[in-house]
Amino acid sequence: MRARLYDPADLSLKITFLGTGTSHGVPMIGCACAVCRSPDPLNHRFRSSILVEHDGLRMVVDTTPDFRSQCLRANLQKVDVIVYTHEHSDHLLGLDEVRRFCAMDQKRLPAYGSARVIEYIQRIFPYAVENPPRYKGLPEVDLHEIQGAFQVGTLQLTPYRMPHGSTETLGFCFADAEGTHFAYLTDCKEVPATMRASIKGVPLLILDALRKVPHPAHLSVEEALEVVRDVQPGRTLFTHICHELEHHHTNAELPAGVSLAYDGQVVEV
Repeated sequence: MRARLYDPADLSLKITFLGTGTSHGVPMIGCACAVCRSPDPLNHRFRSSILVEHDGLRMVVDTTPDFRSQCLRANLQKVDVIVYTHEHSDHLLGLDEVRRFCAMDQKRLPAYGSARVIEYIQRIFPYAVENPPRYKGLPEVDLHEIQGAFQVGTLQLTPYRMPHGSTETLGFCFADAEGTHFAYLTDCKEVPATMRASIKGVPLLILDALRKVPHPAHLSVEEALEVVRDVQPGRTLFTHICHELEHHHTNAELPAGVSLAYDGQVVEV
């Protein structure tokens, strides 16, 4: 069999921030604060989600209520797989919008999540998991329970459980045959020691940092910085940001190598 020849451009891992905001989004409904009224697009935040592209594969992590608008803004033409961090509505309720990708590619989409995520999808979107579907035009999703590290294309995803208020969320370490590329840790109150040790020195850390004031279910900016000091990543981008953090003012206060992510930002690792 002839060995596959790769274009170097195909091998790079590209991350697009589809959204970097908290569950309310920014601007927040009914709020007249300076950030919510800001004309600066860097202060406009859809709910948090990323697109990961590697070796021709397009993976979406979470389908937010803003998913349709996120896909249009990113000119996303294809999705191959969905991975869920947890079952909260700001990360799950855009699932119905994947129907367009199913229709264009004439195929069912694999979706990976915890047992709790699978139970929520089966209850909220029963029509999306029926096989065959009731009729054409519906989302068609095959559910896969995450029970440990799993392979998606040429990427291996290693999950880690993290506390998030009254529930748990999954953080993921993304790696291929060349090694670890990045870790995505959104919606967490702390990063357990086992995970910190596993991602020590990771090239890119994407980390929850909701606001300056402590929160019962999310890392504050200072708590996130404590994780950064321990893990010592090559670069850190904060996500799941509320309206209390103005983009430029916050970045000016952060140490070198750490900054707020923004909607539409593209990073290659």
